[in-house]
Amino acid sequence: MSVSRVKPGRASEGKGAEGEMRERVLVVDDTRDMVAFLQRLISSGLGVEVTGVYRASDAVEAVSGGSVDVVIADVKMPEKDGMTLLKELKAIDEEIVVILLTGYGTVDMAVESLKLGAYDFLTKPIDNDRLLHTVKKAVQFRRVLKEKARLEETIKHSGLSRELIGESSVMEELMESIRTVAETDETVLITGDTGTGKELAARTIHRMSKRAGGPFIAVNCPAIPESILESELFGYKKGAFTSAASDKKGLFEVSNGGTIFLDEVADIPVSVQTKLLRVLQEKEFKPLGDTKSIKVDVRVLASTNQDIESKVERGLFRDDLYYRLNVITIRMPSLNERIDDVPLLARHFLRRYSIEFGKDVRDFTDDAMAYLTRREWRGNVRELQNVIKRAVIFSKGPEIDGACFREPPRANHCRDIVLNDILSLDYRMARNKVLERFTVSFIRNVLQKTGGNVTRAAQMAGIERQSLQHLMRKYRIDPREFRKETAR
Repeated sequence: MSVSRVKPGRASEGKGAEGEMRERVLVVDDTRDMVAFLQRLISSGLGVEVTGVYRASDAVEAVSGGSVDVVIADVKMPEKDGMTLLKELKAIDEEIVVILLTGYGTVDMAVESLKLGAYDFLTKPIDNDRLLHTVKKAVQFRRVLKEKARLEETIKHSGLSRELIGESSVMEELMESIRTVAETDETVLITGDTGTGKELAARTIHRMSKRAGGPFIAVNCPAIPESILESELFGYKKGAFTSAASDKKGLFEVSNGGTIFLDEVADIPVSVQTKLLRVLQEKEFKPLGDTKSIKVDVRVLASTNQDIESKVERGLFRDDLYYRLNVITIRMPSLNERIDDVPLLARHFLRRYSIEFGKDVRDFTDDAMAYLTRREWRGNVRELQNVIKRAVIFSKGPEIDGACFREPPRANHCRDIVLNDILSLDYRMARNKVLERFTVSFIRNVLQKTGGNVTRAAQMAGIERQSLQHLMRKYRIDPREFRKETAR
């Protein structure tokens, strides 16, 4: 393929948004002088990258490679005419912007070209100003089309991020169970390991139920301190305690007519369990400081990754509350039980984070996909999600290969800690010590990689920025020391 390329000239400097066009223009003409003239005119006039080819087949090859946004083609060419080329280019990319040029134009030809999808039809001799104006508008139009496609993809994957994804037989059985229980109004206990998608299952049940038009309120029970959990769930009246300056609705009242999801319900303290039991039994509760009960129409969904029956035996969880919650049980399968879904999930997260981080990453190499499908996923879908997120953040090309997932061998820090200095401690102290040292090591590692950029470090770690800042304060980690190291 014979190609002539002209780089953007100095005319692009200082033009702001319009001067920083990233779209690529392809000129197609069998006359070399015409190609050279159009390249110089458009490059210097608009500051865009212009490539020239002399055969229609070369234009087809260039557009097939996905590297062209606007095509300017002569109608009369020996190999195939511009009208035929227009049809072929539109078959490859229906949103490709094509401008046709001809010295033998007729009204019928112009009308036919526009019917076939041409952006404009110009006759020779070319008016330079009109051509530049047309190309500028064509580039802007192409940019709008690309932004529209990007937004549609963002909206699509924003919706999918709240959906259960999978086509394996295990997921088909799960979805059938969800559809069945969604038709009822019974309490459902969703069990499964961390990262299996228990909240997504709860949202799906709500969306498929008759309550779909009502609110869905998710409560992360372990994240709310015991001292305020009761007031968060059931609300309070003004003056109920020192800082209660006004009435506050509880989450059960906010959920009225819809669904409340109690995530990790096994962590609810015994002091709150009695009140929760009354809501399940009587559909009513009293806010703190109130003498009147409030009636609510709320469906309760709950989740746990713990053995609640064991907690019941140890007196840490009320047996009557457990039986009320455990009317229907749905177990979320681990990712290792549905390994056939890994490629589908991986590509979903790849598209999602490519959009989020503005990366042009399109797929995985065979080596990378083989690694993902062979690996054991102890952290389930959440672990896979974070692995793909990190790979996209550090990606350098259009594909992610296996090397992105393989890190150099290093010592198992948790194992070394246990072997070296905590065997003499009791279990709880040993666990806390391991967790503290691991957390400090992990946070310092991601801050080192991001040069102290807390936002990017949180993205790499797969946690909220506020959560990372809380941990940094707790363990007295200052991100500025990593910025200094990077600057040296």
